[in-house]
Amino acid sequence: MSATVIPETSGGGISTASAMRRNFWRGVWRVMRRKPSRLAGAVILVGFAFMAVLGPMFYPDNLPGDANAITRPPSWEHWFGTDPQGRDVLALVITGSRYVLLSAAVTALITVVFGTGLGLFSGFKRGRWDTVLMRVTDMKLTIPGLPLLLVLATVWKFGNPLQMGLVLGLLGWGGVARAVRAQTLSLRERGFIEAARGLGLSTGHIIGKELLPSMAPYIAMNMLIAVTGAVYAQVGLFFLGVLPYESNNWGVMLNLAVFQAGAMITPYALGYLLAPLLAILLLTLGIVLVVDAMDEIFNPRLREE
Repeated sequence: MSATVIPETSGGGISTASAMRRNFWRGVWRVMRRKPSRLAGAVILVGFAFMAVLGPMFYPDNLPGDANAITRPPSWEHWFGTDPQGRDVLALVITGSRYVLLSAAVTALITVVFGTGLGLFSGFKRGRWDTVLMRVTDMKLTIPGLPLLLVLATVWKFGNPLQMGLVLGLLGWGGVARAVRAQTLSLRERGFIEAARGLGLSTGHIIGKELLPSMAPYIAMNMLIAVTGAVYAQVGLFFLGVLPYESNNWGVMLNLAVFQAGAMITPYALGYLLAPLLAILLLTLGIVLVVDAMDEIFNPRLREE
């Protein structure tokens, strides 16, 4: 999204935040109205958010089982069947969404805040600061993430969603910092940034009031992408069994479905395997559609006026 410069004669400076917000929401409406599939993606994400927040109000985390309904196939009463403890599989997916989405949200927040802050500061200051911070970032990016994550998970056994989000966030900020720095280097040569520097405005003011609003859609895209990576990482760790089963989540369901319920060979347990997989695929689809919309909003060359 291109920045709009609005001179402020009364404030003695330049601010584009208000115009950027108006242009951003107008662009969102145009993109969503032109391709309803993207609106469907936003509805999917909102639906998952409501499910994570409100779902446990209807289904407790320690969902009781029914000894008379163990590993039942899908039916009108249990749409995806029941698990080996007689619990409704759909209810388990709903309660498990809170863990998955909470840790993914923490991951995305840490990744984007830390990576964006470092990238903005490094790209704007340049010089020695840029060299030092980018060398640290390069060193971070050379460390293989998956082996390190497996080692940390095996040693630390972080089963709490906040701990999970913290670890994943601290491991994933490098790419965001590099990408934001590149965007900052491009924007810092624009006329409205040069004018702000000419007026003697502080670095914090320029970054917070001029650069950051211009990069808001790009940062939002990175946050959604970070959510996707966090979901895959945590589900994979629980599926591999390297983390303790302290609470229900989709990775635990997949592990139990394959290694205990025999979902790969027993058709009665197939719903126990398919339910969390469908939830992951649907969440990914929603993120992909929304990121596609954000990409068009952020990149004027992709717009179909």
